[in-house]
Amino acid sequence: MKLGAFSVSLSVKDIHLSKSFYENLGFEVMGGNIDQNWLIMKNESCIIGLFQGMFEKNILTFNPGWDQNAENLDSFTDVRDLQKNLKANGVTMLSEADETSEGPASFTIEDPDGNTILVDQHR
Repeated sequence: MKLGAFSVSLSVKDIHLSKSFYENLGFEVMGGNIDQNWLIMKNESCIIGLFQGMFEKNILTFNPGWDQNAENLDSFTDVRDLQKNLKANGVTMLSEADETSEGPASFTIEDPDGNTILVDQHR
């Protein structure tokens, strides 16, 4: 099962303060829009998303079809196939991708400890 690029999406209180903090740790902005209260930051192969006012708790995020540089992969498992596989294995979906569509889609699940996992395909 290929889940794609991994990142942690952090729910932050002050995006400007968080941006400065993570820049001090060596992270650089690689995407997002601070005026819309979200940034994607990278330090080597580590990726974090900073999101102010968008969700309540931190989220583990996977992006099928992308590598750690947000570059398209030649081969990947489509989000709908991942979802079908997980459902067949008894995993409960919090939200589901439309299995009749193609292209961008996402679903969310929760691990046994209540951590939210977002599988978010952009292509």
